[in-house]
Amino acid sequence: MAVTDGGARADGGVTKPFTDAIAEAEALVASAEFAETDADRAEGLDYLAGGISSILHLAGTYSKTHPTFVTSTGPYSKMGLDNPDTIYYHANVVPDATYVVRGVRGSTTDLSFQVLRGDYTPTDVPGGDDAFDDRRITVAADGSFEITFGPDQTGAGSGVSGPNQTGAGSGVSGPNQPGAGSDCFALGEGASMLAVREVYSDWDTERRGSVTIERVDSVGTAPPEPTEANLARRYRIAASMLKTRVNTWFNFPKWFYLDEPVNTFTAPRTTPGGLSTQYSSVGHFDLPAGKSMVVTVPCSNAPYQGFQLGSLWYISLDYVNHQTSLNSAQAQTDPDGMIRMVISANDPGVANWVETTGRRRGILQFRWQRVDDPIGPESGPTCVVVDDADVPAHLPFFDDNRIDAAGWSARIAARQRAFANRMLG
Repeated sequence: MAVTDGGARADGGVTKPFTDAIAEAEALVASAEFAETDADRAEGLDYLAGGISSILHLAGTYSKTHPTFVTSTGPYSKMGLDNPDTIYYHANVVPDATYVVRGVRGSTTDLSFQVLRGDYTPTDVPGGDDAFDDRRITVAADGSFEITFGPDQTGAGSGVSGPNQTGAGSGVSGPNQPGAGSDCFALGEGASMLAVREVYSDWDTERRGSVTIERVDSVGTAPPEPTEANLARRYRIAASMLKTRVNTWFNFPKWFYLDEPVNTFTAPRTTPGGLSTQYSSVGHFDLPAGKSMVVTVPCSNAPYQGFQLGSLWYISLDYVNHQTSLNSAQAQTDPDGMIRMVISANDPGVANWVETTGRRRGILQFRWQRVDDPIGPESGPTCVVVDDADVPAHLPFFDDNRIDAAGWSARIAARQRAFANRMLG
């Protein structure tokens, strides 16, 4: 066999680092202390399968010179407690290059951009200081926009040169630079990734937009053809990415969730490693057979307010075929302005049932996005754990909340159809 890439090719073939990483990740899944049942372990293996598929795709599309937006996580390759209301994209960047991002704003509730510095690791998460939504950029009457990201030449160190600024602070030089009307933002030291999120409230009517990226000094050129050394490096990178991905999200609940008292919520707070325009309230549940949690939260005036359940693999539950998430556009709001949800394995016969899909333990997550003001404790959730039979006594508008089997089936069918439309754009 040829020795490539300075002798870095592993014995056994180019793909061996990745197949070894799969075996290592499978061992981690099999030994997870929170996997108590066959269903838990099967979910872990399904999670791993999605990770393998996603990592190979990400490694195959990775390019420092010719970046492209790819789907970061989705219903079939989940990670990081993916929000059922969100479409995630990212592109790899380097801090000393200049990039032009163009797109068309869809009708989704929120569109945001975030510059990440460094990769996710098992012990840390990237900073979220450079995160903003589309209110910070110029969107034309037809929905089109153009943003420039590049080196910070202002010396201010803020990471953002501000919208509609050009010249010294734009980080743009050379041919193909955007015109004077462009919105320009500095990448900052250590920038490695540009993340884009589109967030839905009404799955039925809202439609996503489009977004592209090009590196100014490479547009119009072609990347080099792959070599055996390139492919060997790709598989080594994929191996590292897979192990990092599994290790990171095994630890994330321990960092931010599982130290909290069970069956409680934190007060709303800015999201660690997340968007500056997002607040969250989190917790974890443990509901033995016959127990339900009744959650009460004010219906906020924030443009986006969403709730979801997650598994201890730190991924969303099946949100297409089950109602494991609810946002303020989907949830029934009581006459007193409160949203009351019932989290349980058994159907309580109410519209705001959030299904555990048989899990005894899992993650609780509220998000408020596109906020102008802090979300205070008075806007956060409260909860109580009760016997299944006692749920109606904790719903003051129970008669208004009820739904029969046919109504529930129609509700799930609406989710399935709306999601299918969303996947087609």
